[in-house]
Amino acid sequence: MTGTDKTALRADMKLLREEAHARDPDAGETLAGKFPLKLLERYGPIVSGYWPIGSEIDPLPLMEKLAGADAKLALPRLEDDGEMSFRLWSPGEPLEERPFGLKEPLESAPRTQPTLVLVPLLAFDKMGNRLGYGKGHYDRALQQIRQDGRVFACGLGFHVQMLDELAAEPHDQPLDWAMTERGSVPIFMMRAFAGGDGSDGGPSAA
Repeated sequence: MTGTDKTALRADMKLLREEAHARDPDAGETLAGKFPLKLLERYGPIVSGYWPIGSEIDPLPLMEKLAGADAKLALPRLEDDGEMSFRLWSPGEPLEERPFGLKEPLESAPRTQPTLVLVPLLAFDKMGNRLGYGKGHYDRALQQIRQDGRVFACGLGFHVQMLDELAAEPHDQPLDWAMTERGSVPIFMMRAFAGGDGSDGGPSAA
């Protein structure tokens, strides 16, 4: 897929996501209710969420649910050098207004290495390929954590954002799971059945 093709696909998927959000603004609540806590039990306890912007599905109900199940929460912060760090955060703690409409933890918030990362989506497929905003922040962050140990990457989105197939590039870091308002998409299991990455039956992070 060329850069032009990806730009056009991002525009199409953003419009599709906006329409889905307008139809179901409470989808984040529905998603939270269907999230299997066994994932936290197995891949917690440090969960990085994100502060939603635009039409991104709202992860805050899920983050509150996980915090109630003893998860330690974190949020990403884009550093001045372009690195994406993860900072510990609890609901009610202050956030800093940052470029592009982002709300991020203060620079003074402690850094952490999450074991479960909730990832916003423009689009994804059953093999765990993800279409993001083209900056590569999550790919680089997940790659670094996977080099150091293990992390479980769970994409959050609307059901209409799931495509049959997305082109993958060598630097792309695959999702292990996805959640939509319709429930779980067990990506690492689907990869195993297809004989792709994760063919040992475990997530790419294992």
